[in-house]
Amino acid sequence: MEHITRFICLYDHLHERTLSTELIDSFFDDYPFLSNIELDTFLEEETSNQTGIEVKQTGLRILMLSWEFPPLVVGGLSRHVYDLSKALAKAGHAVTVITTYVEDYPSYEVLEGVEVYRVKDSQTHANDFLDWVGSLNMSLADEVVEITRHQDFDIIHAHDWLVAVAAISLKETLKKPLIATIHATEYGRNNGIYTSLQNEIHLKEETLVEHADSVIVCSDYMEDEVIRLFSINGRKVHTLPNGVDPVMLSIGDQLEYSQSSSFKENYSHVVFSVGRIVQEKGFETVIHAAPLILKKFPNVLFLIAGKGPMLNEYRNKVKAMGLEQNINFIGYISDKDRNQYFHECDITLFPSIYEPFGIVALEGMVACKPTIVSYTGGLKDIVIHGETGLTMIPGDEESLAEQVLFLLSNPCEADTIGRQGQTAAITTYSWDKIAEDTIKLFEANAVNSI
Repeated sequence: MEHITRFICLYDHLHERTLSTELIDSFFDDYPFLSNIELDTFLEEETSNQTGIEVKQTGLRILMLSWEFPPLVVGGLSRHVYDLSKALAKAGHAVTVITTYVEDYPSYEVLEGVEVYRVKDSQTHANDFLDWVGSLNMSLADEVVEITRHQDFDIIHAHDWLVAVAAISLKETLKKPLIATIHATEYGRNNGIYTSLQNEIHLKEETLVEHADSVIVCSDYMEDEVIRLFSINGRKVHTLPNGVDPVMLSIGDQLEYSQSSSFKENYSHVVFSVGRIVQEKGFETVIHAAPLILKKFPNVLFLIAGKGPMLNEYRNKVKAMGLEQNINFIGYISDKDRNQYFHECDITLFPSIYEPFGIVALEGMVACKPTIVSYTGGLKDIVIHGETGLTMIPGDEESLAEQVLFLLSNPCEADTIGRQGQTAAITTYSWDKIAEDTIKLFEANAVNSI
């Protein structure tokens, strides 16, 4: 009864996240059972069970730091970390993600084999953005230190500058290799550094890259940008693309009501796009190109999903140009509705001015839609013009209109491009393959650190 009582006590404290070292030590002092256990048994790389079949120990223990993770989705980073961590866990590695707390979501859970800790920071409502980032990093680092009281890690993997302080600190504390993925740069997003805030972010990116043992980028374009901006040895930078999970785009029961169906009823064609509503995504080019397209195809709907600081400005611009019937900035949508739009639209369009990679373009291709992308950044590596998609000149309304009009005027060619794009996306950008290549890089760094 005493042992059962103690077990329930430990369970309750663990569940409520109030378990203390003092309580554990006091229990252990009373019953030091671990002293009779041969701990070396658990450290062997391979053991054999009674059937004589070899059982291999779990792979690398990976600590992943990311400020955003589902359900917190601001950009492509969140989905990247989610898909990569799942693929690594599926491959037999122990993955722990430390991320930002989200109201009404558990502070700890296991998602598809991935341990997820959501951490509250002490300045949730800080007026200064960098103050909030600093507070978040302190909380992330504190959480990891607490976790390492009962488990160890082989690799620290940091995603972007927002977790740089915690990542660098933990590298020194834990004496483990640090891998940094740079998803985008402040310079690239703004086509330069113009404000003190932008300069602060740029310096944090530079510091993270400097302290990292290896740097991952998602495209050749980003590799050139990181090497040029931060003056680092090219051997330190490794290009591993983003991937796409076709299962994430499934739409389930197509008989269910969906928002997209009501939009499609009144139009001959729907051109769909999704992304953060910011200048670098190039959605203003769609607004200016629309009149050129509507002269020949007056019943086309441009459906643009996403939230961001430019949303109201773009909506007002559409209204001022009298295009409300043909351009709809619908704001935030759920994953379910996004998938429905991908499957029901006729064309997907991603007219970015700056795009390190562009996961959404892959999603459009996986949905078997003819996809138009800007010939910039990582997008130009994804699409082969005229074969797996079409490319346009970034920011050029006439170029955008030309590509859309070609697909609308040539439905057979559009269908072929859609099917070829789907095949290319599924075969080239598999998360299983990306996880395999990521582990090779992790293992090389782990060996070098010994």
